[in-house]
Amino acid sequence: MQRLSLSNAAFEGDNNAYLFADGSEVTLIDTGDWMATTRRQLEAALSEHGLGLADIDRILLTHWHHDHCGLAGEIQAESGADVYVHAADAALVADDTDAWNAMYDRQQRYFDEWGMPEDKQAVLVDRMTDDETTVETPTVTSFEDGETFTVNGIDLEVVHTSGHAAGLCMFEATIDGKRQVFSGDALLPVYTPNVGGADIRVDRPLETYLRALQGIVDADYDRAWPGHRAPIDDPTARAQHIIDHHEERSWRVLDALNRLGPCDTWTVSADLFGELEDIHILHGPGESYAHLEHLERDGTVVREGTEYRLADGVAETLADLDEERWELEY
Repeated sequence: MQRLSLSNAAFEGDNNAYLFADGSEVTLIDTGDWMATTRRQLEAALSEHGLGLADIDRILLTHWHHDHCGLAGEIQAESGADVYVHAADAALVADDTDAWNAMYDRQQRYFDEWGMPEDKQAVLVDRMTDDETTVETPTVTSFEDGETFTVNGIDLEVVHTSGHAAGLCMFEATIDGKRQVFSGDALLPVYTPNVGGADIRVDRPLETYLRALQGIVDADYDRAWPGHRAPIDDPTARAQHIIDHHEERSWRVLDALNRLGPCDTWTVSADLFGELEDIHILHGPGESYAHLEHLERDGTVVREGTEYRLADGVAETLADLDEERWELEY
């Protein structure tokens, strides 16, 4: 297996594609984004192994985001490769009009509920409908959690890790006697994957993602190969760190409501993240919504219309917290 590092003009951190070519079959996990620069980099990386796009037999996608599946259609057009993705994301990767319209309609409802200003909404609409994101559409085959793909003697088992995306999956394998996982965006070495905004189709996004992270902790993998940046040598510790990060962020959301009083999601987002530009206009309030929704179901926060407030008695609890402990929560 070879890690192919590809630049990423649209999101944080270089992308990874993973090449399996030690045998009769050539398989890629993810493809990088749709940009011409990325295609040239992928072609150059393949050529170092005596391969071209036309030699790829199969593509396994971790999820629908364009920086992971952007070249799948072009590769399939060159090679006839089979393209596989989880059933929850298949329609989006296949560019199904109804699926995309449903996504945009739901996003619009959320933008209004979150209190996102109209000028910021206009920036997002331009960003998400930019002609540059138009890519060659692949024909896809869907898979489900627990299915196994055998690639040149290596078994890759699908582990569904919804949260960041509805169909986000990892591929678990034993390589060189080590339990390893290709984690896509479920586990990243630097950033904490966005929940709530990155895929608004996910119900209970924070709860769902925390469950996926706990699964990674329980699995105790020897190494993770993420969708961005360098390999993760201690996936268990990294997953636990992200769980702790979200607990700290929940405290910050409660603190914001305690200081600001009843307010909408956009106001909480501004308190947490400040002024947002580009795709972060979606990710900031999305993350805030994921935490507010989680706290509402927990009974710590009450929603009234589009505004949230602390439940009765919570402010007193916050005031009773030891000052030193409160500082450590940040």
